[in-house]
This record gives sequence, structure tokens and C-alpha cells, in this order.
Amino acid sequence: MKNIGNIIKTLQNIMRKDPGVSGDAQRIEQLGWMLSLKILDDKDKELELISDKYVSPMPKKLQWRNWAGDDEGTTGDALKSFVDDTLIPKLRDLDVSSGNKRVLIIREIFDGTNNYMKNGTIIRQVINELNQIDFNKAEDRHLFGDIYETILRDLQNAGNYGEFYTPRALTEFVTEMINPRLGEKVLDPACGTGGFLTSAIENIRKQVKGVADLKELEKTIHGMEFKPLPFMLCVTNLILHDIEVPNVDYTDSLNREYTSIGQKDRVDVILANPPFGASVTDGVETNFPQNYRTTESADLFLMLMVRYLKDDGRAGIVLPDGSLTGDGVKQRVRQHLLENCNLHTIVRLPNSVFQPYASVATNLLFFDKGKPTKEIWYWEHKLPEGAKAYNKTKPIQKSEFDTLKKWWKKRKENEQAWKVSIDTIISNGYNLDIKNPHTPEAEKTHSSKELVNMLHDSFRKSDELLEKLKEEIN
Repeated sequence: MKNIGNIIKTLQNIMRKDPGVSGDAQRIEQLGWMLSLKILDDKDKELELISDKYVSPMPKKLQWRNWAGDDEGTTGDALKSFVDDTLIPKLRDLDVSSGNKRVLIIREIFDGTNNYMKNGTIIRQVINELNQIDFNKAEDRHLFGDIYETILRDLQNAGNYGEFYTPRALTEFVTEMINPRLGEKVLDPACGTGGFLTSAIENIRKQVKGVADLKELEKTIHGMEFKPLPFMLCVTNLILHDIEVPNVDYTDSLNREYTSIGQKDRVDVILANPPFGASVTDGVETNFPQNYRTTESADLFLMLMVRYLKDDGRAGIVLPDGSLTGDGVKQRVRQHLLENCNLHTIVRLPNSVFQPYASVATNLLFFDKGKPTKEIWYWEHKLPEGAKAYNKTKPIQKSEFDTLKKWWKKRKENEQAWKVSIDTIISNGYNLDIKNPHTPEAEKTHSSKELVNMLHDSFRKSDELLEKLKEEIN
């Protein structure tokens, strides 16, 4: 059996020889669109075998098998000019008037795609390496799922692309706790490369009994992403998870009039890690009611997600510490969440979970819509014994959540768990950034604001001492 891991390494090494490709981000983007075409064509072949009536929406000349499939086929300048002058322009301009969602997805993938490679002979070498993978073979597809994770992890080190990758341990744990069922509509309005969507698919697949169930699953998983590279990777990720026509919109989910989201748009489940620390596109905040306008993306996404949930709908999301505290709009957004949803659990994560691209402290929030919050349980997730921080080689593991899972159904206060009433939260200006009361004082960490106040107190005490000393000397 061929080692797909070696194929990916070989591909990256071949690409490094091309003068047009610089850095990991461009390499991943280049590999991304080529893989997309190969995966789409392999899927077409499978569908053609299953049904005589199936016709690929891809024009024949642009199908992978017809321009790339033959290892002895076009190469050099002829291949480069085909890719630059025919393939990408025609895919960007596919006719979508038929309403075929697969055609629209292909067009959207190529709308923001570039061919960075300048050497047609090296392009041919990359293609021939990709031709060794058959995405219709279960073993190749399964192995490639792991390689895909590796590519996504590489994104964390590629400039600012890390924001689109949520560690698999988190997506799987959150999905397991929310437990989406067959027939429920699942939404991720900031889906990145599809980590939460694929976790939901795997969770629901255990209930799938036949073709009708599979079609139902396909219809009910919905993502939105507005950056070209993660959108492309998300679509191919879903196809690799046997979703024939991924329901992923190439759109900025914040760029929609808040009040236009009505009953027909509402969903049963939201799983998401919305971008945080990023400013939104100019003017997007005007889609939201006056009282909640802000340029902090995480806060707008929180409003959006509450709006999209049905009554009795449930959500599991990642939010930074910055969204748990602060006054003004931030406070009003939190008040809106607590009055419209039962925020029953907050899991406080160590600040190295998203290293290396962000060292922000983050939290997992679990809430149900339709009833106000009366109390919130907090759980402090501790680093494994002996570890000072998570890193690229030692990321967070799903098994670390085992103790929390056991506690989940029979909740009691312990050194990692504590409960806070809504009255305490209201009297504290809806501040949700509540530290573990069981942590010894010496181990407690403090926010920047707390540190500034402590420093201020310290200076004040020093001044008082100096005054006293002066009096005594005089």
C-alpha cells in the first residue's frame, strides 16, 4: 500500500522547486485547487458507475481525467498555458443558470483561486503524484482524511490562516456534547475548513441506515465561509466525507440584514468557532440593531447565532475571554444571550489551545435557546500533568475531556467545577469571566485590567509608605 503521507511530502518538495510558489500558504492554496479537481473527478467517476443517467456538470475538456489523467500527457509550456488561459478562466465563468449546486460550488471555488506555479514541467510532476491517489478507494480516502488534517494544521503556521483551524479534539468534544441527530438542521456560520461540519456528519452518520437517510444528512448540514482558501478546503473536506453536493455558501454570514433571518432560516444546532480579534468588513455592523453595533466579529457572531437558533435549539461554540467581559455593547450582547438562552455551561480552556497562531484564552459555551439563564456551571480545563502549554507537536487531545464527560450528567462542585447564579452575574454587570474559586491565590491568573488595578493599588500603597517615612524622618 502506498504511503499517502509520503505523497504529500513529495508534492510539497516538488512545489518548492517552482519559482512562482512562495511560502506555505501559497503551496497549500495551489495544492488545494488541484486536489479539488481530482476529488471532484473521482467522485464523478463513482457517480457515473452508480447511475447511467448521471452526467458530470464539469465540461469534458476541463475534467481532470481529460487534461491531467494521462501521466504522459501535456506538459511544459503547453500545460501551463492551458491551466492559465483555459482551465481557471473557464471554471471561474461556468454557466450557473441551470441551478445545479455542484456547478455553483466549482465556480465559487475558482472565483478566488490562482495558479502560482510558473513551470509547466513541475506542474506535470505534481499532477502525476496526485494521480497515485484514488479517492474512490476507501483506504486512500481514509488515509487522506488524516493527511488533510496535517495540511490544515500546516495552515496554522501559514500567516494568518490559522484562524480557520479548530483542533479536532475540540470539534469532536463539542459535537458529542451537543449530539446532533438525523433530520436536525446543523449550521456553522463561520465554518472555515469544515471541522465542526465534518464532526457533525460523523456524529449523525451512526444513525444513517440507507440512501434516503444519507440524502437527509446531506440536506441538513450547512456552512458559510467567505474566504476563498478555507471555502475550497471545506468543500473538498465534505466531499471526502461522502457529501455529494456540500451545502456550503461562499458568503460573509454577517453581511445579511439581521431582521431578515426568519423562521424558515432557523436551525436546531449551531456548532462554531467564529473569528475573534478580527474587525469585520466595513459597514457590516449596520446590518445589526443599533444597540448591538460593534466591529468586534466575535460579538456580532454571538448575536447572529442566537438569532439563527430555533426555540429549543442548542449551540456549542468557542469564544475568547474578551467576549465574556467588557461594558457597553459587549455587556448588552451578553445580556441578550442570557435573557434569550439558557447558557448552562462554560468550559474555560488554557490559553495555549490555539497556539501558535493565537495565545488568547478561549472558552467553550453551551446554550439552549428559549429559556433565560438561571445559573451557569463553569469547568476549568487543566493542562495535562507536567505540561506547561500546548504546542504544535503536543496539541490538546480528546481523551483530556473524559473527566468532564463523566461530570456532565451528574454535576457537583469540585476543584475544577463551580456554579454561579444569574443574580451574581447581573450584579456584576453581566461579566462571565469568573475565575475558579477553588484555585489557590498563588496560582490564579489575572486579566490585564485586574493587573493594572493591582499595580495601581501597589503604587498607591508605596506612595503612602513614602509619605509616612518622610514624616518620621522630619
